[in-house]
Amino acid sequence: MYLTRRHFLAGAPALALAQANPAKLKTALIGCGWYGMVDVNAALKNNGVEIVALSDVDSQHLKESAAEIEKSQGVAPKLYKDYREMLDHPGLEALIIGTPPHWHALPFIAACRKGLSIYCEKPIAYDIREGRAMVEAWKKAGNVVQIGFQRRQSDSVHDAKAYIDSGKPGRIVQVDAQIHYSAGTPDPTPQDPPASLDWDAWCGPAPKLPYSPAIGHKSWRLEKAYGHGHLIDWGIHLIDATRVILGESTPKSVTAIGGLYELKGKITTPDTLTAHFEFERCPVVWRHRIWGATEYAPEVTNGIFLYGENETVFVTDSKWIVMPKAKGEPRREMAAKLTGDDMQVKALGQWLTAVRQRDPKAVACTPEDGYTSTATVQLATIAYETGNKVTWDARTEQIQGNVEAAKLLKRPYRAPYHHPHA
Repeated sequence: MYLTRRHFLAGAPALALAQANPAKLKTALIGCGWYGMVDVNAALKNNGVEIVALSDVDSQHLKESAAEIEKSQGVAPKLYKDYREMLDHPGLEALIIGTPPHWHALPFIAACRKGLSIYCEKPIAYDIREGRAMVEAWKKAGNVVQIGFQRRQSDSVHDAKAYIDSGKPGRIVQVDAQIHYSAGTPDPTPQDPPASLDWDAWCGPAPKLPYSPAIGHKSWRLEKAYGHGHLIDWGIHLIDATRVILGESTPKSVTAIGGLYELKGKITTPDTLTAHFEFERCPVVWRHRIWGATEYAPEVTNGIFLYGENETVFVTDSKWIVMPKAKGEPRREMAAKLTGDDMQVKALGQWLTAVRQRDPKAVACTPEDGYTSTATVQLATIAYETGNKVTWDARTEQIQGNVEAAKLLKRPYRAPYHHPHA
């Protein structure tokens, strides 16, 4: 469920109570677009935070976000184009990273070296080796870091997990997860970027493709070079939730098949995909279709089916449902207490509490755990792109017996940037 700034700004007057508080956590944001500002406004709703600095390579984003933040907290943040200069802002204590994933690793590692607390959006990184370098930087620094899997706050997920752990559904034999929707497809025609946007800096260590609205702000999610597709952008939430419910780590192997059947020429990642993850406990099957998504049962377009020996459990943001196999037994539906907005505010609140307590273990999702979920979906993408089964050795973090697939664990950086993994 996508969130809007409007939902968060509804509670802005309450922020006045925190404006005179000298203990406010001095926080900065890198990446001032749509979701970076969702994170900022969620943080502000928790009070005790002052956004003191913003960094973005689009001057219009900086201007608009600064005005919005000043209206919310009464004080304007200082603006920076270069995040490296912003990390030296006097008194800075914490950083929110709301950039596209190809721009996560470098500022994350730099912030760890400065001992800053970090809230970083998912996926943790663009490639698996970046993710590992980020985890190692966090371990060395010992700072408080939370990765933005806000469905870790979902009572649907936690209640369903407790129910499954009770044994009532019986052994879980298989899990199906899916998010079908109709993707918007902006104009893919190459053109000049907006005058306010430094496109070279936006591309950063990733390949520099010709700019178009189809791969720029907000639309990068379905571009292979930047967002890497629907499974990694949105499906990762359900794969992460599935891991939480099952208590799983990375899969032993992954196969994936799909293609561009309807949106070819408009996006560069599969509009139809099926991935089969062989986890230790049971197989998990992911499916998505991001065109023509008019469903017979729309309420299951975004959710997880856990098929047990005695019962099937369905989990989505708004509810969870138990479907007994026994003839004549009714379905039981439990509504969620938290909405998507609430989950986001709670996620930032949990991070802020951990920061104030200086407890790296008190966050909802550590970098190590976020890396595990990210690597899981990245392995599926590698399987799809190579057309081969990917067998993963979790101990050595290597793909076994597949040289072509192993090459995709690390994407070379564009000069003059240097990949952080040796």
